[in-house]
Amino acid sequence: HLIKNPAATFFVRVSGESMLGAGIHHGDLLIVDRSLEPKDKNVVIAVVNGDMTVKRIRIRRKKISLEPENSDYAVQDIGDAMEFQVWGVVTAVIHSL
Repeated sequence: HLIKNPAATFFVRVSGESMLGAGIHHGDLLIVDRSLEPKDKNVVIAVVNGDMTVKRIRIRRKKISLEPENSDYAVQDIGDAMEFQVWGVVTAVIHSL
């Protein structure tokens, strides 16, 4: 039920609190599908200048930014000189109760 594309799916454990507003907590397990094309407002796993992050991607007029869901964290605008790659779209979060 949680994995639609097994060959393109991986799991990642969350470290940090930048996505609390999206229901993603420190220690949660994310299910990530590499086969999906990231669309505006998707939650994605991305690598920016060598650092992995989970954020909401915003795509506006060919400009990309990564937005946290916690006001304690800043929006990160992706510039031309930055190394940037989306590793996949988060499709589910497994959260312990």
